[in-house]
Amino acid sequence: MTAAAPTSAKPRILISRAIFPQVVDRLASHFDVESNQADDLWSPQDIARRLQGKQGALTTGSERVDAALLAQCPGLKICANMAVGYNNFDLPAMTAAGVLATNAPGVLTETTADMGFALMMAAARRITEGEHYLRAGQWDRWAYDMLIGQDVHGATLGIIGMGRIGQAIARRGALGFGMKVLYHNRSRLPEADEAAVGAQYVSKQELLQRADHVVLVVPYSAESHHTVGAAELALMKRTATLTNIARGGIVDDHALAHALQTGQIAAAALDVFEGEPKVIPELLACTNVVLTPHIASATVPTRLAMANLAADNLIDFLLHGKALTPLNPEVLGQAG
Repeated sequence: MTAAAPTSAKPRILISRAIFPQVVDRLASHFDVESNQADDLWSPQDIARRLQGKQGALTTGSERVDAALLAQCPGLKICANMAVGYNNFDLPAMTAAGVLATNAPGVLTETTADMGFALMMAAARRITEGEHYLRAGQWDRWAYDMLIGQDVHGATLGIIGMGRIGQAIARRGALGFGMKVLYHNRSRLPEADEAAVGAQYVSKQELLQRADHVVLVVPYSAESHHTVGAAELALMKRTATLTNIARGGIVDDHALAHALQTGQIAAAALDVFEGEPKVIPELLACTNVVLTPHIASATVPTRLAMANLAADNLIDFLLHGKALTPLNPEVLGQAG
């Protein structure tokens, strides 16, 4: 006779990617944890199989949670994203299945804004081009027009998407660099918030036409897909720069590569890409674009705060029926 397998009184959770060991240990004090510290890239089928019998999952933004996966995991109660973006979640499907979705807003705002501003400045001042030029041994004299770029101080900054991160970038531009700030958003901010950074609400068309530097901080959705494509790039100044720290798909990467190659705009800086981690060859061939591998929130304090917020949501929900940052809070009423 085969002995029955021992059962654990603790809820069972899956950590889908490698995270800080101290956060794994913290979760292990509350849950029966299966973790992926080897950081293997699991297929959707692997994730579904590993979620069998699990009540919770800590995800990182790259794991898709949709109706097909949920149908295979009837015991799942919560997916906690270690990211502010959640386009990997099918929220209606999760709500219909009674699965709580959470994200990690707030804790990465200032760090991401730092990176957005750094990328914008690097594009404007041609820093990546300058480093490649020097490393290639091409620098042999001073010249008045060698790698001449665009000013940031006193220039016009256009921000599309004026949530927490957009407002943090606006503060840096207006208060730190004396920039004139234009913004476009689905809804206008309260006057007090506009006044705090001297921001002016304008149409997307006017922003693209007037801005010297355009920064995109828009959540990804079907409606925001290709917010900037060929038509929008054609509105921009030939001296302008475009920076995307939002999500891949907000920009039509093929149209952007063409605009960079033909001098339609001066430069760009991208931390996110359509189909990442793959980047289209046309962008890789452009010298006037700064490219980074989705690292806008990548500092130790910020990434640790993101992981701990995801852990907090798992602990609060699975043990106490509440959550700090629910995306579909109607599910909370179904907990029990």
